Amino acid sequence: MLYRGSCHCGKVAFEFKAELTGAIRCNCSICSRKGALLCAIPHGSLTVLAWGDDLGSYAFGNHAMAHRFCRTCGIHPFAEDVREGGERNAYVNLNCVADLDPSTLSVFNFDGRSA
Repeated sequence: MLYRGSCHCGKVAFEFKAELTGAIRCNCSICSRKGALLCAIPHGSLTVLAWGDDLGSYAFGNHAMAHRFCRTCGIHPFAEDVREGGERNAYVNLNCVADLDPSTLSVFNFDGRSA
């Protein structure tokens, strides 16, 4: 199924194809603070439709993930695996997806603090 989403102000917009069967709640220091419910998808399944200068990036720890955010409204719509080689993933914040009620999905708790 094709899903579309954006940050709060709409300056960062995206779409992706996936079959959503659940959501991931990560307890790492950034995901727990922003309260994201995530969906992991192959990086090639994510298309960023609008961003310009509004798409910011934040990395911490081993810098394996680029946490993307809107510089205008501050919302974190997705993150990207930036490691070299291997299959890369994108992690969409399901709270930013239009016409989707994340509360209807089962939630898997991922221990990102230990990863």
